[in-house]
Amino acid sequence: MKRAHRFATGLLLAGLLAGCAGHSAYTAYTAAPVRISDGLLTGSNGMTLYTFDKDSAGKSSCNGPCASNWPPLLATPGDTAHGDYSLTTRDDGRQQWTYRGKPLYFWIKDQKPGDQTGDGFNGVWRVAKP
Repeated sequence: MKRAHRFATGLLLAGLLAGCAGHSAYTAYTAAPVRISDGLLTGSNGMTLYTFDKDSAGKSSCNGPCASNWPPLLATPGDTAHGDYSLTTRDDGRQQWTYRGKPLYFWIKDQKPGDQTGDGFNGVWRVAKP
């Protein structure tokens, strides 16, 4: 907790110093909208996240009808990646969050937080784990 507080304080100070120096902009870092719950990754909504074995590093292979069943964890404008989380550009031009290079997805058949009904689906979908 202290480490997070020091990091936030450091960012605040950096922003203030940049403003004092006459700079009008600074880089804001946003955390990926991911949580760790019971040893797996979930979206900020608590729903389980998955990876797809057919994806290559940093590239989604799940598009069209696939993405209707496995909605990608999409970034919002202004999101900035760091650490184990990065962004990849999907075939439709939208940005998708990745964890250690693996694109992250939800499964449409999970109904409530904690559901993991997509784990092992067709032998190519896996619960995302830290």
